[in-house]
Amino acid sequence: MRPLTRTLAAAASAAALTLTFLAVNPLSASAHPRGIDWGPCPDVDPAEGVECAQIDVPLDYSRPWRGTIEIGLAKREATNPDEKIGTVLMDPGGPGGSGVDTIINWNPLTGEAAERFDIVGFDPRGINTSTQVLCGEDALLDMLSVPFPTDQAGFEAREDANEALTEDCRDRTGRLFDHVSNLETVEDIERIRRALGEGRLNYLGYSYGTIMGQQYAEEYPRHIRTMVLDGNMDHSLESTWDFMRTETAAVEENFVSFAEWCESAPECALYGEDVETVYAELKAKARAGELTDPYEGLPLDFIGLAENFTFTANYPQGWTALAEEYAAMRDGVLLPGARLLQEEEPEYEYLYYPAWCQDWGWEIEDYDELATLVADLAEDSPNVEWTPYNQHALTCIGSDIDYTNEREELDVPRSAPPIVFIGNEHDPATVYPWTLASSEQADGHLITYEGYFHTIYGGYSTCVDDAVNAYYTDRTVPEEGLSCPNLDFPGDVAALDARSRMPNGAF
Repeated sequence: MRPLTRTLAAAASAAALTLTFLAVNPLSASAHPRGIDWGPCPDVDPAEGVECAQIDVPLDYSRPWRGTIEIGLAKREATNPDEKIGTVLMDPGGPGGSGVDTIINWNPLTGEAAERFDIVGFDPRGINTSTQVLCGEDALLDMLSVPFPTDQAGFEAREDANEALTEDCRDRTGRLFDHVSNLETVEDIERIRRALGEGRLNYLGYSYGTIMGQQYAEEYPRHIRTMVLDGNMDHSLESTWDFMRTETAAVEENFVSFAEWCESAPECALYGEDVETVYAELKAKARAGELTDPYEGLPLDFIGLAENFTFTANYPQGWTALAEEYAAMRDGVLLPGARLLQEEEPEYEYLYYPAWCQDWGWEIEDYDELATLVADLAEDSPNVEWTPYNQHALTCIGSDIDYTNEREELDVPRSAPPIVFIGNEHDPATVYPWTLASSEQADGHLITYEGYFHTIYGGYSTCVDDAVNAYYTDRTVPEEGLSCPNLDFPGDVAALDARSRMPNGAF
């Protein structure tokens, strides 16, 4: 899941928007695919060694005769095809992350796994090279421009904007809009498995791709050979409070680590100061309308401070810059350049909206309930009080989108093979307790990475990679309690380069 950025609407441009209507194909034999017609990827140099394809799947699995949609695929071949074992299917997360774009740009497999497996990425229904969920510019920007509610009128404005966005997206997208939950994605994965022509599935899911794997294992346990789930969702969370509390608690823990480092590190701009007190004063100034952005000189409220600056505490490589930003805010000094962690570009293809609401269904009755949640977060995580991921709890209020994928504990049958779960101890997105919970529910095999960021497999930690690669190639499960050392250190900005290739911004 990706944090929602408050400046998305301001950055949007009408020229970026391409509107088309959903094309629904009549049901054909290709809705039950056997084989894939691989060919060149559009606008990709053939020297990259990537091929692309599409397969047809039913739009509505409960009424498969009502037409099909397309699912886009991309493939990189094993580097040692003479020793090939099979294919790994992967998804990078989201909801709305593109497996096709990921494979075009990067092979997450390393070592012997890259040598002996083809890797295929897929675009979940609703995005990119698959049939898309589309929303109009005005309705989307109207929703994104609604400020965080500070009273009942503001809460109702968000409800109204969500309702209008639903109507617009549903009109433009057609029936697909109401059929993009993870339950449909699980069935799409099964059709991809059949089309690949392999007996059992090898799967790699990052972030939101983990819930795809988890629920596939519940439905098709005997169809799996190996499954690696990195940065796990916990679909057993019972309430909006559970979601917001666990998300914020991870950021609080990481902020405390930042503060402790800063107070004892001479290279920190707040060295020797009580960093928690400094930040408390910045929060008070933000809430009083007296704080300014250290790059733009514009007013900075608490939500902007928390989401655009303090969230950097989750990444040790950015701690030095964060301390400089805090010092500049306190002293009223403008800084050159731009924020280390840039905000995302605007999107108009918008699978996230209906998929999130169909999968999670978080409810907040009114502003009083929201205010209570915010106050409880401030008590539970007194330093940071907030994370941008909490914005997801407001996504569906007033949306009129049916919540169809009921939250409950995983129930993976004993007939499933061993499943590997990976969790970063300081992950601010799919937080470590979520991986612990989902791994325990599925009787999985846990790999812990002791560091930061969101997801880890794919060339950053040899400890993690070696264990995963042995599992893929030989089906050797990781040793019980395997814990891999932290490689994320303050000021190591060069490490951000290696991290940037990995799916760190998605849920």
